[in-house]
This record gives sequence, structure tokens and C-alpha cells, in this order.
Amino acid sequence: MSANSTIEAPAGVTKFHLSLNVNDLERSVRFLQALLGAPPAKRRHDYAKFEIDDPPLVLSLEPHGFSGRGALNHVGFRMPDSAALVAAQRRLETAGISTQREEGVECCYARQTKFWATDPDGTLWEVYVFEGDIDHRGAGQALEVISPSARSAERETVRVSVAHRLGQPFGRLRTPDGLECGDGSVDEVLLQGTFNARTDDAERQWILREVRRVLRPGGQLLVHVLTSSAPLPTDARLQLPGPAAAVEQAPVDRQLVADLEEAGFVGVHYAKFGASPCFHYAGVEMRETKLLAFEPAGTAPAACVAVYKGPFREIRDDAGRVFRRGERVPVDEATRELLQAGPAAAQFLFLGVHETVEGDEKSV
Repeated sequence: MSANSTIEAPAGVTKFHLSLNVNDLERSVRFLQALLGAPPAKRRHDYAKFEIDDPPLVLSLEPHGFSGRGALNHVGFRMPDSAALVAAQRRLETAGISTQREEGVECCYARQTKFWATDPDGTLWEVYVFEGDIDHRGAGQALEVISPSARSAERETVRVSVAHRLGQPFGRLRTPDGLECGDGSVDEVLLQGTFNARTDDAERQWILREVRRVLRPGGQLLVHVLTSSAPLPTDARLQLPGPAAAVEQAPVDRQLVADLEEAGFVGVHYAKFGASPCFHYAGVEMRETKLLAFEPAGTAPAACVAVYKGPFREIRDDAGRVFRRGERVPVDEATRELLQAGPAAAQFLFLGVHETVEGDEKSV
């Protein structure tokens, strides 16, 4: 079997993509390097990727341990170009199968445009176009991969997701089959344009309380919304171009973050927030924004030691835990997963369960 480590597939070639959960990344890399006869095409402390031409395969490794689906993380295809990606998504949508598209997302040390779909057995499929390498992991990732609750080894059930989209009335959150979600029964909630409908402060607070009601500990909220850099006029319907024409209002970006924090979510961070605005309206910058936030996971025993590498003197998380540059800080599994999933992942080193702290060996 011939193999190589070329990052980009030859023009016109579709490659099958397989992502595996592994318990020990280094051991798995050594095994696959011997099996495939080639080194990984990309290797980071928290990620590895092999690429071979015969058979055409992109194989990635995620050091998350086994989830409810065992070693399988997700499967899919890397398409040769945008036209092939659009055609595949159109076939699914025409067949009545919903997809979730992500434009220019930073994920797995690469920039990609992709869509996600779930098959009848709950397997997650990723279909994407590779657009270039980046030097950090990126915040975009399959929802069930970056959700701590969905990765828990204690959970044996398929992840539960619910969504609300702009134009739909917002009541009690319901599952895709119409059942009302019970308290703490959902792994992830997607609010797609929800806050672009005309809502006041009280309505936004009620919506966020409802999301927190249904999320399991460690569950994830993804807010996909058009935001503004400053308040917009509220006395008339906005007149925005193109797909944004349905937008009735655009919350101020920083205020939306504050709303999530005030509602009690933790680990709030931008998954998408570009340096350049999509457009300007009434002199105000308008941006497509994706915010990730998590339901607190509660207290748990320390699972590893985190070392903040800088560049700042110290940083503080939502629980008040202080990470000073170079100091070893015991953290639980949920905190480790939040740090590894966030945009500051490259600034942390994670050590084993037995580490020397201030001269004394302690179990953490």
C-alpha cells in the first residue's frame, strides 16, 4: 500500500475521512505510522492526522478517550472543491435531511468550509473542503466532540440536540419529534438567529433560562447570530441586504456575551468573529457571530494538572480559578475539556495525575 503525507489532495479527488477517539495519542500515532508506512501529515500535542492516497483516506486522531460510540468520533468526506461540497449538501437537503453548514471555520489546525449531517443511526458525518493550514487548533468542531457531556465515558446514549431558528416562535424547547424537553435532558442547544428576532431584555433572559433548564451539566449552547458593534435604531425594522433581510434586530456583540455570563453559562467564547465586518448599516459594523457557552458541570475531583504558558502574567476562569504563568493548577475533567476546546488551548500544558507541586508529590 503506497502512502504519503501530502496535505492537499490532487485536484478532482474525493477522500474518505475518518476520525477516531484514542486513549493514548502517542501510542496510536506509532501504531498507525507502522501500519500505513508513513508519518502523520499533521502532528500536534492534541491532534494527529494521516493522509494516504491508496486508498484515498484522511484519518484523524482525537485524544478524547471513548465516547458512547466507542472509538468512532465521526466520518465523512473531504471534497475536491466547493462545487462538489454544494452538490452533496443539496442532495441531502432535497431528500429532506437537515444539514448544518459552517463557512470558513477554523478546526483541527486548518481552515475549512463544511456541513454536518447525522444519519439514522446517530453517526455524525462531516463533508468539507480544505482551505488552508493554521497554527492553532481553532474553535470550530463537531458539537458532540467539544461538548463535555457528550464525551463523558459514563454516558452510553446518543447525544440529544435541539435547535431554534429565526422565524420560529420560541416556547418551551422541544425535541425534533415534537416532545417537550425535560429538565437536564439535552446535550446541546443551537440558537440559529434567535436573537435576531425582535426581543427585549426580559425575553432574552427567559430564553437563556429555558436553555439552561434543558441542558445537562456540561452541555453546550451554540449561538449563531448577526451582531452589531453599537446599538442600532429600534423604532423601525432593519433593511439589511441578502440573506440578512429577515433580521429584525442585531444585539451588540459585547452585550450578548454579558447576557450569557449573567445567565450563568461558563466557558463563553467566540467560535466565529471576524476582523472584518460582513457589512455596515447606519455606520455600525455588522458581523456574523458564533458564541459557544456551557452549562456548569458542577464540582468533581481533580483529573490532571494544567500549566498556563503565557503570554500574560495570569488569567482567571469563570469559576474564579487563577492560572498564573508557569504554575501547576489541579483541574477536573470538565475544566480540562473546556480549556482544550477553547481558543486558548495552545497556551496550556496538561500533565499527568501525579505531579510534583512545590516540592511535594501529590495525586491530583
